[in-house]
Amino acid sequence: MNHTIEFLLKHGYAVLFIVILAEQIGLPFPSAPFLLAAGALAGLGRLSLLKALILAVIASLIGDLVWFYLGKRRGSSILRFLCKIALEPDSCVRQTGSIYSRYGEGSLLFAKFVPGLSTVAPPMAGMFKLEPWKFVLLDGAGALVWAGSFAAVGWWFRTQLELLAVNLERLGSGLGVLIALALVLYVAFKYIQRRRIYRALRIARITPHELKERMDNGENLSIVDLRNAIERREGRIPGSLQLSGEEVDSAAAALADHEIILYCTCPNEVTSARVALRLKRQGVAHVRPLEGGFPLWRQLGFPIEDVMLEPAQKSAHSTA
Repeated sequence: MNHTIEFLLKHGYAVLFIVILAEQIGLPFPSAPFLLAAGALAGLGRLSLLKALILAVIASLIGDLVWFYLGKRRGSSILRFLCKIALEPDSCVRQTGSIYSRYGEGSLLFAKFVPGLSTVAPPMAGMFKLEPWKFVLLDGAGALVWAGSFAAVGWWFRTQLELLAVNLERLGSGLGVLIALALVLYVAFKYIQRRRIYRALRIARITPHELKERMDNGENLSIVDLRNAIERREGRIPGSLQLSGEEVDSAAAALADHEIILYCTCPNEVTSARVALRLKRQGVAHVRPLEGGFPLWRQLGFPIEDVMLEPAQKSAHSTA
């Protein structure tokens, strides 16, 4: 904290603007310590809180607008890109997409407080064709609440933060080294964990070409779409059932008479492979994930049909 405060004292508002912009674009620069420090400095009369908040909102909007227009023009390919670089790709779009599906455009008001949703919400808003002026209004309000909350905490605990800065200074540069080492170890752990999950989920896939041929031959297959409501906007494989992983478990007995084909949009078909292994443990013998999931199926130009929206989903789309 002492380095943050000292840095802000020297370079002021420009540092705050650059750090927040970098974080919103997706770079690993946590802006929370800078917002806390800005609030503390404002409380000590060394910084203008109003100017700091205005710059924070502007920087946040610039970064979010980039993702908003990428989502509007590139659709779910942007979400898949974000999930490929995420430390936990299985939950990246699936969990944050569920939040956006539930709360719609209103999720922009609290997205920055939810890990993962902060980056995913703007492109999702673009995918839902939210009007730009409404996005700027909601996202700006959310950014103001987010930045203001951290700055308020810094303001309220300005005396304690100043004492903390003095105590941390006594530890010298060793503290920064320990923090950096802890961050590196955490990222390495999550990466190793992800590779271990991929190895554990090695299960025979069915290729899109094989599935297409078997569908053309009229074979009895139970094709299950595990994607969330947002991903299903792009259509589905003809005849597929729209079920969540939990719903597949409860319907396993009814589906077991046919071979079950699962598909999703996760990197390495993680969600499909997880559900497939779970079904095999329940005694379902014939279940396979679709290699490449829905993105590869669509890329190959195979048939796609529109999804019939449920009433709740229709109301969500009508607001987008």
